[in-house]
Amino acid sequence: FWQASEEVEEEILDARSAVTDFGQRPVVNEKKIKLMRNDTNMGMIFSNMITFFIILTTAATLNKNGILTIESPQTAALALRPLAGDFAYILFAVGIIAIGLQSIPVLAGSIAYSVSEALGIKEGLSKKFSDAKGFYLIIAIATLIGVLLNLIGVNNIQALFYASIVNGVLAVPLIFIIIRMADDKKIVGKFTNRIVGRVIAWTLFIFMSASVLLMFGSIFD
Repeated sequence: FWQASEEVEEEILDARSAVTDFGQRPVVNEKKIKLMRNDTNMGMIFSNMITFFIILTTAATLNKNGILTIESPQTAALALRPLAGDFAYILFAVGIIAIGLQSIPVLAGSIAYSVSEALGIKEGLSKKFSDAKGFYLIIAIATLIGVLLNLIGVNNIQALFYASIVNGVLAVPLIFIIIRMADDKKIVGKFTNRIVGRVIAWTLFIFMSASVLLMFGSIFD
């Protein structure tokens, strides 16, 4: 959501789009669609590769030694010990700080965009503070809440775990909506989803739905 909102802002600022008011369609051509498709494909390839190696590394280190639950960042850092030895904690700390500096603006910005659109107030990082006070105030509040959660002792690992569950559950209806939108010519014009994309998308929807149902089934069993 954050990336999509940012790209729309860039289109407007660079005068590459006909978007001037809410509800107007941007000008899209084959070249832009191809660039967006390549960008999405590369992002999915590398993100899934990283996910695979995280699973592989933790299975070969933590799981192999009987550590089945990660309760703290210190435990997670042990996965790097075979590679980094005594520097595992330092390496993990550097990674956590780096990803934090990258993700905090993204997550806070995403929340600000979502809340601003829901409330109908002005939003956009391209706007000055005086032009979008509510938007920037939401970013500040979201960041402050994140800091307070850490100060009051909320377990970060458990928070990430439960947040992932919520994301997985919400992904099911969102995938359905995206598929329907991608096939609607009133929305995307001639750039509707290809047959291969439809098959992959509906397959993903089925697997995600089944996963959510199995999860709830195991909880209430």
